[in-house]
Amino acid sequence: MFIWRIPSDQITYKNIQMKDFNSLPAHSRIWVYQSERFFNDNELATIKQKASEFIDQWTSHGNQMDACIEVLHNCFIIVVVDEKTAPASGCGIDKSVHFIQSLEKEVKLSLMERTNVAYRNYENKINLCSLKEFEQLIDSGVVTDNTIVFNNLLSIKEELLSKWEIPVFRSWLLK
Repeated sequence: MFIWRIPSDQITYKNIQMKDFNSLPAHSRIWVYQSERFFNDNELATIKQKASEFIDQWTSHGNQMDACIEVLHNCFIIVVVDEKTAPASGCGIDKSVHFIQSLEKEVKLSLMERTNVAYRNYENKINLCSLKEFEQLIDSGVVTDNTIVFNNLLSIKEELLSKWEIPVFRSWLLK
């Protein structure tokens, strides 16, 4: 499993440090963005730089967000914010969406396309495909009811830790 983290002890801008994913509470709100393909090293470096710059200036109604951005499995960007510190109101959420959209342009890939599917194959490796391709894999028997898929429709960190990787039969994909 590839987990890439922005080391919070190494990134400081204007005396604000990006929080470490593990330091944010389970009730923290999350947004999961899945790429259509795996990130290369240059894209990872760009994402790291842009994420630290964004977190440094991310506010909602003038309040600094207690947040971090994680890249997991080299294809997911997870935005995490502790809303008990500063609620992510409409303007704060809009800023995070604009950040993701700017990343899409910068690294030339899609992060907001919700019809992309990530699943684990029989070797437990992550595969990425379109919903149409996934449906063909179901029809051909390559994907079964027990194939593990990534449920990106989560809203809090606790769910990411317990309900992110689920069998297809428990997902929205077979409904």
